Amino acid sequence: MSMKRDFIVLSLQPWSAFFGTTVSKYITLELCKTNRVIFLDNPLQRNFQLFRRDAQESQKYRKVFRGIEPDLEQINENLWILHPKTILESINWISNPGIHDWLGKMNDRRFAGKAKEAIDKLKFKDYIILNDNSMISGINFKELLNPAVYIYFLRDHVTKVAYHATHGARLEPQIIKKSDIVVTNSPYFTDYAKQFNPNSSFIGQGVDIGLYNDDKGTLSIPDELNNIPHPRIGYTGNIVTLRLDLDLLIHIAEQRPDWSLVLVGPEDDAFKNSKLHQLKNVYFLGGRPGTELPGFVKGFDVAINPQIINDITNINYPLKLDEYLAMGVPVVATKTWFMDFYFSKDSYLATSKEDYIVQITKALAEDSPEKHKERIFVGKSHSWANFLEKIYTQIELFQNKR
Repeated sequence: MSMKRDFIVLSLQPWSAFFGTTVSKYITLELCKTNRVIFLDNPLQRNFQLFRRDAQESQKYRKVFRGIEPDLEQINENLWILHPKTILESINWISNPGIHDWLGKMNDRRFAGKAKEAIDKLKFKDYIILNDNSMISGINFKELLNPAVYIYFLRDHVTKVAYHATHGARLEPQIIKKSDIVVTNSPYFTDYAKQFNPNSSFIGQGVDIGLYNDDKGTLSIPDELNNIPHPRIGYTGNIVTLRLDLDLLIHIAEQRPDWSLVLVGPEDDAFKNSKLHQLKNVYFLGGRPGTELPGFVKGFDVAINPQIINDITNINYPLKLDEYLAMGVPVVATKTWFMDFYFSKDSYLATSKEDYIVQITKALAEDSPEKHKERIFVGKSHSWANFLEKIYTQIELFQNKR
């Protein structure tokens, strides 16, 4: 199934995210294969304009405001990125809900006004808004932009992150309730959303099978891995203590000095200052463009997702699991609620740091060409094209009920 419609994509994540490719970007790039799409980039915040002038976002918007770069950037024949020529007031620090929401509506009017200019310029008609988990900015867009269909994609427990906890946890039920369709990547989120909107359904997530694809066996393994001994136990992604278990990684490296622990991604300060940097069998390779990551994964003997269990990780859908599987690599991951529900047949799940050693050993011993093919099949079945087909089905069901 495919559609030929006009879509507006709103997201928590900016188009030019530093590390890899975001879920929002994957969805947008798949959408624009058959639909026209405007991706609404995050507007500049007042605190960035005043106090963080050297930040990437501030530098980008200075060029947009001065006309050096376009505010409506065309990526291909079907896709435009809107960098809104407006500044939103920084209001998250305001604790009073009434004052916050009044200013939030003012911000949304500014943002929606610029979005409407782009919509009119491109002559978008009967358009659909797909809101990717943005529960604060854009909460009033259904009323301000009057789309044919408003979809909210609930895919991460961001209301447990400190910045969003203040107002996000209060506002998210409101945006779920007013949405025409709610889709989620976790049954936990589906049950939560159904408390406010019965038209909520679990549709999973996706993987870029064009990028994570080595069917011809021609994908190059990066040179940096050539001098790293096997077996290589690897991870790709943001290396942050909010999501990863630092003590677990230290335990693996210390208990198995014959294994090479390879970490590809930008680190937070806790990791930068950790004991891992003193261990000879640990290799930090830094942040890399998303296009390079499949080659690194191909060079791993086992791929890991050493999550620390908390309110955020326990129920979220880790995108990297599909990426690892699509490359055929054995996967060992922390046994979270979601992993046990969705990936227990396709990965080795560990319940402790000691069990990680057991499961990695097992994954290395049991790997075979047959298992390699099985994992690739599972990973590719979770393509972004299949993901969007489920959204298109929900749109058709909703419009047929009208």
